[in-house]
Amino acid sequence: MKHMKHDMILSPSGWRKVFASSGDEKDTFPDIGEKNRIIAALAADTFADYILAKRQNPAIILGIDTRPTGPQIADTMLRVFMARRIAVSYAGIIAAPEIMAYAHTADAFVYISASHNPIGHNGIKFGLNDGGVLSAEENASLIRAFEAKCDENNAGERITEVMSKCSEIDLEWVFAESVAVMREATSIYRSFAKTTISGTDILPKQNKFFALVRAFVSENPLGVVCDMNGSARTLSIDSSFLREIGMNFMAINNRPGQIAHEIIPEPENLVYVASEMERLQAEGRKDIKIGYMPDCDGDRGNFVVWNGRTNKAEVLKAQDVFALSVLSEIAYTIYMNESLPDRPSSGGALQPNTNGGTETKIAVAANCPTSMRIDDIAAAFGASVFRAEVGEANVVNLAREKRNEGYTVRILGEGSNGGNITHPAAVRDPLNTLFALLKLIFIQDSERGDGLFHLWCKASGQMDKYESCKNDFTLIDVLDTIPKYATTGVSEKRAILKIKSEDQATLKKRFQEVFEAQWDAQKDTLKKKYGFESYEAVATNGTDEKRGIGDFSESGRGGLKILLKGGDGKPLAFIWMRGSGTEPVFRVMADVSSAVPDYIQAERKLLEWETKMLLKADAI
Repeated sequence: MKHMKHDMILSPSGWRKVFASSGDEKDTFPDIGEKNRIIAALAADTFADYILAKRQNPAIILGIDTRPTGPQIADTMLRVFMARRIAVSYAGIIAAPEIMAYAHTADAFVYISASHNPIGHNGIKFGLNDGGVLSAEENASLIRAFEAKCDENNAGERITEVMSKCSEIDLEWVFAESVAVMREATSIYRSFAKTTISGTDILPKQNKFFALVRAFVSENPLGVVCDMNGSARTLSIDSSFLREIGMNFMAINNRPGQIAHEIIPEPENLVYVASEMERLQAEGRKDIKIGYMPDCDGDRGNFVVWNGRTNKAEVLKAQDVFALSVLSEIAYTIYMNESLPDRPSSGGALQPNTNGGTETKIAVAANCPTSMRIDDIAAAFGASVFRAEVGEANVVNLAREKRNEGYTVRILGEGSNGGNITHPAAVRDPLNTLFALLKLIFIQDSERGDGLFHLWCKASGQMDKYESCKNDFTLIDVLDTIPKYATTGVSEKRAILKIKSEDQATLKKRFQEVFEAQWDAQKDTLKKKYGFESYEAVATNGTDEKRGIGDFSESGRGGLKILLKGGDGKPLAFIWMRGSGTEPVFRVMADVSSAVPDYIQAERKLLEWETKMLLKADAI
């Protein structure tokens, strides 16, 4: 075995491949085979070089999700780390937000997971002690080192010799200590969750926030249902945390590894938790109001809410979940921070601070294909929106950059995938999303000031809607007030293309030629039918967004968006494209405002138009 061909997809969001020894992405057998064992060992050796160059005597934490191949990958990587004299704590099965919170106590973490990919896949995420995965730049450096190791002569023999130097007695001790590690991680994660949800690390203020929650649910019983789908969250704090606050909590598919259906938490898989909510409601459990489903590593989660008008459980679209979270957390930032500008007046944006305090600039960081719903919401509150390329690491690092520029960025995330990241967390967490949604209900008008939904309705000029339901509003009422858009779902078949071109920059240059010809030929029709009078091309690479690019190939392997604008120059819609960094597919989508006539049909037509142009460009 001279050179090792690793066939991994390497991105800042994680290194992923089918680790099942059969090569079948649906395979549930735990064996990874010799080749994959060598690949995992070389990845560990690469990270060992990286962390030893940064720290003397480093300590790292390693954990897995519930995929069947996780234990064998973990055993392999532990042997390398221990042979390299790195102190490693093994957390076993642990949710991604939990290990990343726990990582604050160490120098780095390694997490074995393929997130939402099918069960035969697995992968590796690397991070330091800042609570998030490595930046795109740091990850790129790691990738180069890993590929160099794979290209070495006798790579397999060399790394096998390294692993042989691991003491079996020491390895047994690490496994024996994993129970204590998991217990400590749970305690730290619980404290971190309280800080993130409440927005303060001051214990009396946290207690005041959660006392408000307990008081509300004591008068308005609230039941939460989770379809764990055998994920790492089966061993996390969800049940105990919510019950301590006074909520009723139920779960289905609640054993680790009990993966009952596809892993990705999109509408086609949220039907199971919706069905359970409807079953419980039919049995008289009128407290059942909200449900969620995480992916296998327990960070991404999407939601279902009870619709009392239809007596049905309503699956929320990923973009709507993020929009509601943005609405809630911007309003909560205003509600909690007296140094912010004054409360919005009816029908207008925030007014300047007249109290002599330092004005805080509120901002949201999102990925490029996040719907323009959030731009409209942010504008109503006088907040800014900044965009990065797809990839959680890109959004997290963009938020950090903007904080360094003086912005308050409490809410960030990838609206195209759902869920949200709430600062100081640097990873998505269903609990943070759950509380973002519930804050809209819990925090109502009081002596402190207007509640969150009240603040939103004032800012967006919808006080009539607030007045009509202010005494008993639900999340469905809040949902009715957010800007209306038709947006392609990330998991829809029509959103995924197979492209032959390997050079994405060249493909996008060819797409530009096709698009410009189509625009010239159809601009009168586009204006008459949809109101589009101009366009602007936007490229996102890492944390950098370039507006008004003249050469579409500037987007390279990053995101390319075409904003379609009305006569006033404001965007009415966009089409977007990017090759996936974690799967061998090319993703496309369209986002269309309800200001466009027949906007739901327009979204379908625009996506069809984009697809035809891309396939034509691919064939050139």
